[in-house]
Amino acid sequence: MTSITSPAAQAAQPARSRKRILVPLAGLLVAAAITVGSGADFVANSVNTGNAFTTGTLTQSNSKADKAIFNLNNMKPGDTLVSTVIIGNTGSLPATIALTESAVNGFVTAANLQLTITQGSTAVWTGTFGTLGTAQLGEFAAGESREYTFSVKLAQTATNAEQAKTATAIYTWNSTQLAATVHTQP
Repeated sequence: MTSITSPAAQAAQPARSRKRILVPLAGLLVAAAITVGSGADFVANSVNTGNAFTTGTLTQSNSKADKAIFNLNNMKPGDTLVSTVIIGNTGSLPATIALTESAVNGFVTAANLQLTITQGSTAVWTGTFGTLGTAQLGEFAAGESREYTFSVKLAQTATNAEQAKTATAIYTWNSTQLAATVHTQP
């Protein structure tokens, strides 16, 4: 006996046959994706904690800050005025310090008024009052202080032309950090 299959039945058969192939194939693809995605890898790590950077400070002290180092009225030929000031590096960084004079010498003969600045027994500067400009005072370690003595002398040979004359100055102490360095740590 021969069986006759209707055209609708023939069309349904290839669809079932495709499903039989596609369903297992899709299952294999899902399984392969899971296997590849879940592959085990060795992993190691380490942590460096507590890394910190802090800047230093650059500050100074001046025993006569915002005050005159010297001030004398009625000076006469041969008089010398002596006064001291203590300058300190109060910051945490070493620094170089420079002294700058901004002055007006109103004397007829400017050289009649002489200024000497010393630190201990060492002369820092000597010359006509008002001509200092800037003097480099060297390197100050953190916490270091130095005492400077200012001596101003009116020449014994000053004439009557110097009566009622005035000289003034502003002294500025400038701190500058030392050159930058490279710090290497093990």
